Amino acid sequence: MSRSTLRPESLPGGRLARAAKAAPTPAADTKPAKKTAGPAASKGSGEIRIIGGAWKRTRLPVAQRPGLRPTPDRVRETLFNWLGQDLTGWRCLDAFAGTGALGLEAASRGAAAVQLVESDPALVVQLHTLQQRLKATAVRVQRGDGIAALKQAAPASLDLILLDPPFEGGLYEPALQSAARAVAAGGFIYLEAPALWTDEQLAPWGLVVHRHLKAGAVHAHLLRLGAAAEPTTL
Repeated sequence: MSRSTLRPESLPGGRLARAAKAAPTPAADTKPAKKTAGPAASKGSGEIRIIGGAWKRTRLPVAQRPGLRPTPDRVRETLFNWLGQDLTGWRCLDAFAGTGALGLEAASRGAAAVQLVESDPALVVQLHTLQQRLKATAVRVQRGDGIAALKQAAPASLDLILLDPPFEGGLYEPALQSAARAVAAGGFIYLEAPALWTDEQLAPWGLVVHRHLKAGAVHAHLLRLGAAAEPTTL
């Protein structure tokens, strides 16, 4: 799995300030002071866009929700370069969907079935709205626990599992354990974390690092079952 303009002349040293300093001090004003408008209440932290596929450039709202941390554009672009741009027929599960950016990127590139799992009810409503707006018939939105959804998936049934849990919360190990069971032979697990996961750490679940990218505070990993390829770090 996280979100009143002052005119220059009114600032110290500005034109009005200098004029006020030069003018004589006026008599005290007994009228109540006018209230100035404060900063507008923020309704969200912005938006991101789908990078490629049928819905390229589609805007996705980013709400201000605890722990909501959308995957950066550069990381999403790199991930789908790793995977290839054509995901036709793939079965995908986004276990900590948030804005839905990762799962919707997969659907935009032709994935046959994309399950978006999210526990925050407000985000679930937003995901349903996006699904309807995009007429995304391959996308299914589910309110619930991502790890439970992975456990409910049939063994070796998913081509792509997207794991982007909150950095704090201790969800990585149970998510990886469940994902390793659900991913198909030759499939991929995307893992986003605040630190690098090594092959030694992943060995208990039979996973290895296939690709790795560090972008700011984010470590993006593409994992596979077994020693499928030499790991590459960007």
